[in-house]
Amino acid sequence: MSTKPAFTEKQYLGREFIPITIRLALSILCFAIYFFTVERERKGDLLLIVGFGILVISILMGFVLHYRIRVTNKSLLIDGLWTTQLVKIDLNSITHVEQKAYSRYFLNNPVYNLHKKGTIRFYTGGKCAVHLTDRDGLVYIIGSLQPNELERAILGEMGK
Repeated sequence: MSTKPAFTEKQYLGREFIPITIRLALSILCFAIYFFTVERERKGDLLLIVGFGILVISILMGFVLHYRIRVTNKSLLIDGLWTTQLVKIDLNSITHVEQKAYSRYFLNNPVYNLHKKGTIRFYTGGKCAVHLTDRDGLVYIIGSLQPNELERAILGEMGK
């Protein structure tokens, strides 16, 4: 048994383009309203504090790990944020591996181990996902920034 993973990927909460853009637009709006406020009283100062607060939170979120994917020893391991449990998917029970678009929507919320309508979803960012189907018909949808490498590593561990 090998100890080195065939594939490793870390996905962070604060590094996606659209949420960063939204947070920056909000902070710029706070700064603009503060700048154009004629009487800079305590309420105007609050806008400055909120703008800087949004920027600081945005920077800190860039270092918050949402989940990590590892493909090793004929299994796929997904472990996430502080209190989340380790999810281990045995690749011997997987019957079909396919790369598809994660969702048809433009904006998607980050999810970890979301059970919905016969699927289990893991997603932080990216447009593509790897869909794994097991013997029972359960579908695992794993969003990845490197879907080709993830699919190749899964197929390599499965021996296909």
